[in-house]
Amino acid sequence: MDTVTQFEHWIGGHPVPPASGRHLDSTSPHDGELVFRIADGSAEDVEQAVIAAHRAQQAWGRTTTAERSRVLTSIAAGIRKDIDRLVELECAEGGKLSAPARMELLVAADYFDYYGAIVRTLAGDTIDQGPQNLAYTRHEPYGVVAVITPWNGPLNQGCRGIAPALAAGNTVVLKPSEFTSATSLALGRITTEAGLPDGVLNVVTGLGPTVGVPLVSHPLVRRVSFTGSVATGRAIGRIAAERVIPVVLELGGKSPILVFADADLDAAARAAAMSVLINSGQVCSATTRLLVERSVQDELVRRIGAILNDKRPGEDFGPIVTPAQFDKVLGMLATARQEGADAAVGGHKCEDGVPERGLYIQPTVLTDVKPDMQVAREEIFGPVLVAMPFDTEDEAVTLANATEYGLAGAVWCGDTARGMALAHRIEAGQVAVNGGVMGVETPFGGYKTSGIGREKGIEALYEYTQLKTVSVTLPDHGTERAA
Repeated sequence: MDTVTQFEHWIGGHPVPPASGRHLDSTSPHDGELVFRIADGSAEDVEQAVIAAHRAQQAWGRTTTAERSRVLTSIAAGIRKDIDRLVELECAEGGKLSAPARMELLVAADYFDYYGAIVRTLAGDTIDQGPQNLAYTRHEPYGVVAVITPWNGPLNQGCRGIAPALAAGNTVVLKPSEFTSATSLALGRITTEAGLPDGVLNVVTGLGPTVGVPLVSHPLVRRVSFTGSVATGRAIGRIAAERVIPVVLELGGKSPILVFADADLDAAARAAAMSVLINSGQVCSATTRLLVERSVQDELVRRIGAILNDKRPGEDFGPIVTPAQFDKVLGMLATARQEGADAAVGGHKCEDGVPERGLYIQPTVLTDVKPDMQVAREEIFGPVLVAMPFDTEDEAVTLANATEYGLAGAVWCGDTARGMALAHRIEAGQVAVNGGVMGVETPFGGYKTSGIGREKGIEALYEYTQLKTVSVTLPDHGTERAA
């Protein structure tokens, strides 16, 4: 008997089967086994979801910020209440380890708590136009917002856009990756149980061409938030530009971590190692370009290797989520060897201790890397550090900025003031100095081809509002009193 769980779309507050009647197989990257069947959506399903969102938006947009705040904090509580089931779903589909998956999902709840709180501070300005005029601004919702998420952090990154969009009074149609859809569909049920009105959040699953394109192209969708590859972001940007609607694009990264000789090398080594261990390097902001002052490069690589060599697949790091990405990472490692790079640590797929069809790659540190090599220029999106030496501070900054990306960066050095000065010179949306912490309160987004707009922080709330100016001529009561 077939016991595989089957998921339908979530539209108008209810599960809705796909118009086509078809479902996609969702398999585990841990062992290749079928774990779920996901609704295979189409333009017809998108139409139904967008119409539901459009009909719900007028009433939702008229609610007070206090009313929206109560619902969002209730959603946060619902996520935490269902956390064990959500962890189970995300680990099954994405191969995540339980502890980091739980942390990611708790942050997803934090987004709803955070935006549920700060939406009550949403306010416009008054502008002095003289005693007989009142001019003021107000922040109004766009209407229906499309949120499209990738496979590496489906619920966390979905909530990062959904929470501020709903807080601002918009309604949302969410399109998760076809590889990791289960937790997004579970979120639909959680939000309804938390009191979110039917149609305010809808989830349509399926492929990019058959769901993503019709969603971005729909005339009732007034804003798009996308996280994913540069190529797909450009395609979405072209559609949005033709329709003259705004977008938030959070795209790829090739983020540098600069380590100077006077840094705490143990702390820097731990940070560098974690950049390839967390989600096996499948994090857009992972600092995987290791730029090291030449005099300490060998020692730092040795310390990183000592950390990584003891890590076990399935226990300390997870698999690559998709077979295509698995093949891409192995292909880039092969090209790096052909171009003269050396794997000081790792460098191959895992052969021991993993299932036959498991998509595991050894945590890797490449040395003898030149700036023009493919692995130095292109996003790998896997557990691979590429190490390159520098001799001067200016050379370090030049190497850091020698990329089309600008998502994140990190600096490790003994002089905090020097680290802050370097952070100002690095072309990236966020830079951590000596392990500086980033949270839901800190804005996140990229320079250059890493994206447009900002997520997280109070800035994201205003990304999902459009500004209106109202000017009123007041009666001249002073003249009447004088008479």
